[in-house]
Amino acid sequence: MDARALYRHGMTGEGDGRCASCGAACEGDGGRVVDGRTFCTRCLFGDVEPLSVHPIGVVRSGKQRDASDFGTSGGGRTSRIELHPGQEMFMYRVEDESRLTIVYHLHRAREVRSRFRRGLDGKEVGVFASRTPDRLSQIGIQDVRLVEVRGTTLVVEGLDAIDGTPVLDIKLGR
Repeated sequence: MDARALYRHGMTGEGDGRCASCGAACEGDGGRVVDGRTFCTRCLFGDVEPLSVHPIGVVRSGKQRDASDFGTSGGGRTSRIELHPGQEMFMYRVEDESRLTIVYHLHRAREVRSRFRRGLDGKEVGVFASRTPDRLSQIGIQDVRLVEVRGTTLVVEGLDAIDGTPVLDIKLGR
């Protein structure tokens, strides 16, 4: 039986450390769990080398992941993005902007589901048709309103990232 047939029949990848698609061992490659089955990174991402990304700061929001599948709880309307001191040189005239796009790491992502009912409207969708933080890339992107700049701290409104979220980049918003 080929790998696709094994996947369809659910014969591998159910906690045995083997890929549900190709049957290879996943222990050393950081396999990912999707719909309760383990997949090796080669089957999910192809033959590419992983990237190395360094956070430039951290979100301080008081928000936590909600106990339900959707949303956050706690915190207020604003969040602080505390940039590492070495990022100050890149902040020239950021205070002139009203909208920023924040790129961040979804460091508290849960198991990925390929299909689910999204919280917005209950429609059954896949990850790419949703705003779920439970995604393979673990990358979040959100447009925010810049409220204030205090040294290397940006006060923003409209960021739903939870407290302690690593910030990867900041771009001019739309």
